[in-house]
Amino acid sequence: MSLNIQINQILKKFGEVVALNHIDDSFESGKLHGLIGPEGAGKTTLLRNIMGLLIPNSGNINFSENDNSIIFSEIKSKISYMPQRQSLYPDLSIEEHLTFFKSLYGIDDATFHKKSKELLEITRLNKFLDRPAGKLSGGMYKKLGLMLSLLQSPKVLLLDEPTNGVDPISRREFWELLNHLISDNIIIIYATSYMDEAERCDLVHLLDNGRLFSKGPPDELLEKAKVKTFDEYYLTHTKETV
Repeated sequence: MSLNIQINQILKKFGEVVALNHIDDSFESGKLHGLIGPEGAGKTTLLRNIMGLLIPNSGNINFSENDNSIIFSEIKSKISYMPQRQSLYPDLSIEEHLTFFKSLYGIDDATFHKKSKELLEITRLNKFLDRPAGKLSGGMYKKLGLMLSLLQSPKVLLLDEPTNGVDPISRREFWELLNHLISDNIIIIYATSYMDEAERCDLVHLLDNGRLFSKGPPDELLEKAKVKTFDEYYLTHTKETV
């Protein structure tokens, strides 16, 4: 099964501010896509356009499966979006969150039991079922958010700076989870401003000032630019555009 998202000349403006400047891009299943760029690059705006939370001023976004077009209304329920600031319920425990989202998504008992057990084991949250979200560590809180995003078995998973403000150990564990989740029937788009995370992705899509200026496998891009890190890569790009 091959799922694809095609971005065609997307322009998104907020008043006079151009957030996305005629972007062409594509995302395919079976790969972990890194949407990389500093604050204000356009990462969140692009994710929200893919999710349908924002409507572009011009251009379009097309979804296809096995080269067959899918209208947005058919796939919308299979897109999960994990925003930068999650609004989990601080007084609800992990188990209560799972039960609430089961009802929200309309998941049957058998599917819920299998999926929740699997996710609890993967995230290692199965020993903390009765702990309220408000008392979770930053890393555990992010894991709960990811688990709830995955509960409905999405075909597209959009993650907006999920490790922002999380300690290094939790960041590493979060990436281990993502590598475990990659499969041929899901697209994962991971937006981050942490340049070191770019090297963990299968493909990186580099944004700056609302423009997509480079795309490809991380090691190939670094080798071609003759730099060792994406911090250097961006520095070189900035000097070239001044």
